[in-house]
Amino acid sequence: MNTETTSANFRCGYIAIVGRPNVGKSTLMNTLIGAKVSITSRKAQTTRHRITGIQTHDDAQFIYVDTPGFQTRHSNALNKTLNKTVTNTLISSDLILYVIEAGTFGPADQQVMDLLPTEMPVILVINKSDRVKDKAVLLPFAQQVAAKFNFAAIVPVSAKLRFQLDGLEKEIKRFLPENQPIFGPDDITDRSEKFLASEIVREKLFRFVGDELPYTSTVLIEQFEQEGDLRRVFAAILVERDTHKSMIIGNKGARLKEVSTQARLDMEKLFGGPVYLEIWVKVKSGWADNEAGLRAYGYE
Repeated sequence: MNTETTSANFRCGYIAIVGRPNVGKSTLMNTLIGAKVSITSRKAQTTRHRITGIQTHDDAQFIYVDTPGFQTRHSNALNKTLNKTVTNTLISSDLILYVIEAGTFGPADQQVMDLLPTEMPVILVINKSDRVKDKAVLLPFAQQVAAKFNFAAIVPVSAKLRFQLDGLEKEIKRFLPENQPIFGPDDITDRSEKFLASEIVREKLFRFVGDELPYTSTVLIEQFEQEGDLRRVFAAILVERDTHKSMIIGNKGARLKEVSTQARLDMEKLFGGPVYLEIWVKVKSGWADNEAGLRAYGYE
């Protein structure tokens, strides 16, 4: 972006989105920036990386950072790495969106709240507020949560229905520092297409295999080539057991074919061109509890 054309009081900053798993953090970021750069599914632990989504207006640039849901159920190397990503993001942001689900506040929410820094503005975002039939209960619920922490603002929203997101954006802008834009006006993420391709395959894997598949599975892009508008993507799904492999492949390969087809369609939509996608499944026992292996697979 040409900084000469930006206003003198242009605002730009990093906004961390944190919360327990499955409160809608990724959906919130995708909706705010108007593009799908962070994958979503009903399965917990879907987001595993620090994903940046960028939205630029004439007077402000919002750099959202979607984080993994803070993990409390397992203590393996993978979850320790995910939690470290959350805490590192908190201390390197300008503003925090602490996301909870309307009408629900449990021990996992409290554990994330305990991580919130007191010296930084934190906005309480009460997501999925459309699901609360009796709207009269929202105010006392918000007051109950607000009594636990000194929030800079409280905004009930529905990320899925875009309810109150304009109001949330106005609140966010109030707390962004006056800075020149960091990214170009058309940038929507700082992640590579290769990374986004692996995330899209992983999303479809979770959507079509669902609760049958343990969360200890990941996707590696072994080759990513571009020939003109065509992108050739060769992906490996990594699982820990042979039974997981057969589960993903399905009867006569039907399930893997469905994962591949839907992933390819999403890639073509995001990348704006044709995609040739080939996926296979590999068994590698213990990968999720090996710190050196995690780094090799792209986990920070």
